[in-house]
Amino acid sequence: MINNAEGRAFGPATKSGKPRTLITTFLAMIAIAFAVLPQATMAQDYRFNSVSIEGNQRVEAGTILSYAGIARGQSVSGGDLNEAYQRIAGSGLFETVELVPQGGTLVIRVAEYPTINVINFEGNSRIKDDVLTTIVQSQSRRVFSPSQAERDAANIVTAYAQQGRIAARVTPKVIRRSDNRVDLVFEVFEGGVVEIERIGFVGNKVYSDYRLRRVLETKQAGIFRLLVKRDTLIEDRIEFDKQVLNDFYMSRGYVDFRTTGVNAELTRKRDGYFLTFNVQEGQQFRFGEVTTTSDLAEVDVDLFQAALKVRPGVVYSPMLVENSIARLERLAIREGLNFVRVEPRISRNDRDLTLDVEFVLSRGPRIFVERIDIEGNTTTLDRVVRRQFRVVEGDPFNPREVRESAERIRALGFFTKADVDAREGSSPNQVVVDVNVEEQPTGSLSFGGSYSTSNGFGVAIQFRERNFLGRGQSLSLGATTGVDNRQYNFNFGEPAFLGRDLAFNFDASYRETDNDNAEYDTDSGRISPSFSFPISENGRLTLRYTAEVSDISDADDTKVGDLIQAEAERGQIWNNSIGYTYSYDTRRTGLNPNAGVLLEFGQDFGKATGGASFIKTNVRAIAQTKVLNEDVTLRATLQGGALNYSGGSGRVTDRFFMGPSVMRGFEYGGIGPRERGENRQGNSVDDALGGNLYAVARFEAEFPLGLPEEYGISGGVFYDVGSLWSLENTNANTIYEDFSARHVVGVSIFWDTPIGPLRFNFTEALQKEKYDNEQNFDLTISTQF
Repeated sequence: MINNAEGRAFGPATKSGKPRTLITTFLAMIAIAFAVLPQATMAQDYRFNSVSIEGNQRVEAGTILSYAGIARGQSVSGGDLNEAYQRIAGSGLFETVELVPQGGTLVIRVAEYPTINVINFEGNSRIKDDVLTTIVQSQSRRVFSPSQAERDAANIVTAYAQQGRIAARVTPKVIRRSDNRVDLVFEVFEGGVVEIERIGFVGNKVYSDYRLRRVLETKQAGIFRLLVKRDTLIEDRIEFDKQVLNDFYMSRGYVDFRTTGVNAELTRKRDGYFLTFNVQEGQQFRFGEVTTTSDLAEVDVDLFQAALKVRPGVVYSPMLVENSIARLERLAIREGLNFVRVEPRISRNDRDLTLDVEFVLSRGPRIFVERIDIEGNTTTLDRVVRRQFRVVEGDPFNPREVRESAERIRALGFFTKADVDAREGSSPNQVVVDVNVEEQPTGSLSFGGSYSTSNGFGVAIQFRERNFLGRGQSLSLGATTGVDNRQYNFNFGEPAFLGRDLAFNFDASYRETDNDNAEYDTDSGRISPSFSFPISENGRLTLRYTAEVSDISDADDTKVGDLIQAEAERGQIWNNSIGYTYSYDTRRTGLNPNAGVLLEFGQDFGKATGGASFIKTNVRAIAQTKVLNEDVTLRATLQGGALNYSGGSGRVTDRFFMGPSVMRGFEYGGIGPRERGENRQGNSVDDALGGNLYAVARFEAEFPLGLPEEYGISGGVFYDVGSLWSLENTNANTIYEDFSARHVVGVSIFWDTPIGPLRFNFTEALQKEKYDNEQNFDLTISTQF
């Protein structure tokens, strides 16, 4: 309220007084018009010699005067007074404001907002008080603001909507206290969860709804979605899903794909959503002619053309184009061609559904990296982030390399957010790369239990730190105990030894077994430092040293055979070896997102106590592809090993054993050479001896079962064939020492649960030996190729 000297208000007039006749009103309007028009400048002005401020307690008078903006002796109009009122009221410091001109004095009367004493939440159970406290901006011992309280209430409602509780309501209430203080209480009505009951697609012909639902981050409501919490309708997540769908189709050659709309409809009971994605797939395109051109005289076009891996006929993917650009730019740097940029020019051929790609090499701007600034890494050392860059200060600036560095930083898994931006430096030809990150916890301590048909129940504890002391190193300690065995593990990893692309690992383990499928105990310890480094685009080499000690004890001569007794009498044995493993993995370049090949070949050359030398060889090959619009996964695995001794022989602790992890359908030690019969004491024995040679081939298919995708259940079938054979020392009671193939078929149930992907295998041996130990069912953690 703003009053003039006569007590009349500035602002909207109030409706009061008696009704006038139409003639009286008309004559009054004419009189006012004649009085005002000749003297348009007769609006009342004020000039104040002093300003009096009343009602303020915490806010200084000078602060109020600064908001008012009226100086002593200054001529002001009624409009100026109204603007002064708006500025003081808009400061958010006062509950009421009143400006009253009294002659030469301007009286400013204010009533301050109260101070917040405490903030409480009532009615909330799904979101705890400590979480809500971080959402609201109102704070204790700060001035209460009704508008801020309303915004806080809206933010709380948004937080509940993120959990699918769209019916949540929050009401801020004020409880008056003494000394102009209030208690701010947010009364919360949480409401129920409105889940996404069904996700459907319209317009998809190539890929089924089941396949597309597996791509989305949003999931249908299911038996475990209460834990996963991705079955609620969140706008940002839907936008992310649209981008994911686009990337999915684009990487498979559907360059015209687009999502035309997303519809969300409430069910009749208003307790769920039907979510529908409307899509247009278009046609699949493949690479046509792939060429390299350049106007630069120093560029050998043939050299760059030979470096391309993409060939005509391959399904088009933007990722393959990006990889090709990165490959050509790296080649340019190796050839000493700085500031060379590669630009892809794509020509569309609708007749044969191909895309011709021309990689044009040109001279880019001469811009250098002035420096790299890293902020937000309170735990992680700068060098951990900096080594993700392939460029350093003073190198030519490459925008593509900066983007790839940002992806590598995010892939570390150390940060919840990692933003990498480039800005102009101290001169136009220099840039500063800013890296802003937010740390996240990287350590975990887990407790669990286990059960296996061979070892019974067990308890496991493990500590793992992925960013040890902020150095980017990994550290893990674990202990597993069972009825008949105990195992302890230690692992330390340095991914960039001496600041290079050289990984260092140190593994140590110790294991004790009591009557583990035999009537004797074993103790074995192992340490193995190793170095691993790339030797090609898809190849990696690991070099290692291994020291092992093993002992066989408590061999009951009334229950074990002669061969085991002889091996136990040799006492404790040390093995020292050096070895290597070469791996070739096509997934490292991602030329085909639906298929991959992994090849591994490793050997260890060592000596044992007593002078015996040995060579231990392991080989593994895995090939996988997806067919029938990627609904069915086919996988083939070939695996084998050989242990060759010279000047001695191995023991049961050194040889290979086959169990469900190698060949399904049999117990650990269930196939292979055995000593069966009577020992020299005349007692009946049945000892699994292991073997020096083994080979196995596994073929399997994984496919949907037609169940709702949200159940996370799929099926599979498999066929395994393999054998374990060969010993240095045998006797008359040794059986199955020669190669004898076992054949197994089975079905699998895959179940994606919050505790991990489980696999249930049901097997039947088509061909086996008489004394093999079958295992027709096993439950394992499903591993992905």
